[in-house]
Amino acid sequence: MLEDKNQSRTSLEQLGEFGLINHITKHFKASNKSTVKAVGDDAAVLEKTDKQTIITTDLLVEGVHFDLSYVPLKHLGYKSVVVNLSDVYAMNAQAEQITVSIAVSNRFPLEAIEELYAGIQLACETYHIDLIGGDTTSSTKGMLISITAIGKADKEEIIYRNGAKETDLIVVTGDLGAAYLGLQVLEREKQVFKVNPNNQPDLDNYTYLIERQLKPEARKDISSLLKDMDVQPTAMIDISDGLSSEIMHICSQSNVGCKIYEDKIPLDPQVISTCEEFDIDSTMVALSGGEDYELLFTVSIADFEKIKGNPNLSIVGHINNKAAGLNLVTRAGQELELKAQGWNALENK
Repeated sequence: MLEDKNQSRTSLEQLGEFGLINHITKHFKASNKSTVKAVGDDAAVLEKTDKQTIITTDLLVEGVHFDLSYVPLKHLGYKSVVVNLSDVYAMNAQAEQITVSIAVSNRFPLEAIEELYAGIQLACETYHIDLIGGDTTSSTKGMLISITAIGKADKEEIIYRNGAKETDLIVVTGDLGAAYLGLQVLEREKQVFKVNPNNQPDLDNYTYLIERQLKPEARKDISSLLKDMDVQPTAMIDISDGLSSEIMHICSQSNVGCKIYEDKIPLDPQVISTCEEFDIDSTMVALSGGEDYELLFTVSIADFEKIKGNPNLSIVGHINNKAAGLNLVTRAGQELELKAQGWNALENK
C-alpha cells in the first residue's frame, strides 16, 4: 500500500515547490564529465562533444502504467529511469543524464516523494547517470512521471531500426515473457487481497517474475559485449511492447519480412511453469507480453560464428524479403502470420 498510516506525513505544501526540489535532489551527485551544471540553476549545462546526442522521453501515468496498490514507490522510481535508459541503449549509445518531472495529488506526503526519489537515485548510481533537472507540480489525478534521458555515441556506432537486410539473423538478449507474468501474479494477489485483506500472499515461486515486473534492468552491457565480439548490429530496438510488435517495427522501417521460430524463443523455467499454472500459452506471452526491456537486433549472417552459443544471446529467426511477409514458424513447422498484440498506450481501458 501507499504508506503506513502510523508513519508521520509531511504535507508538500509545507515545503513549497522550490523547497521540495531542493529537498529531493540534495543527495544527487553528478559523475559524467559532460555534465557541467546539473540541478540548482535555471537550466542544466552540458559540455558539447564530438559525439552525437541521443534523447528519449517517457510519460508514466498512475492507473495506466502503474498501480500503487502493489508497486512500491522506490521500485517505481527505479523502473521509471530504467525504461528510458533502455531506449538509449537500443540505439547502441551510452546514457549520461536524465531530467525528472512529476505531478502529484495532495494524497502524497513528502515521505512518499522521498521513496520515489530514492529509487531514482539508486538507478542513477547503478547506471552512472546524472540527474540534471526537471519540475514538480500538483495533479488532480494521482501521480504522473515524465523522464527524459540523454545519451551520446559516435555517429558510425548508432544503430537505427531501418538497417535490417535479407538473410540477417534476428537476435534477442536474455529471456522473454517474465515481466508480463509477474504482472499477472501481482494482479491476482490484489484481487485475493480485496476479498480477504488478512490473506498473506506466498510469492516464493514467482520471485524472478515479480522482480522482472517491478525492478527491470536495462541492457547497458550489450553494446560493449557486441563491440568485444566485433559485431555491429544492422538494426536494433528494445522489447517494451513484446517481441512481435518490435520485430514488426524493424521490418516496417527496413522494408523487409521475417521468420521467427517458436522453439528458439528464450523462456525462463519460471515462465514455463507459471504459464502452465495460469493456462496461458508461453509463446503468446513472449510475443505480446512486453516490459521485458531486453534488446532485439539483427546482424549479418556472416557474424553467426561470433554470436552462436553466447549465453546472453539467442538467435530466434532471420530476415526475409518483404513479399514473404512476417511469420512465426511453430514447433510443428506450421507458418502463422505474426500479429502485434502487445501494449497499446492509447487503447481505451
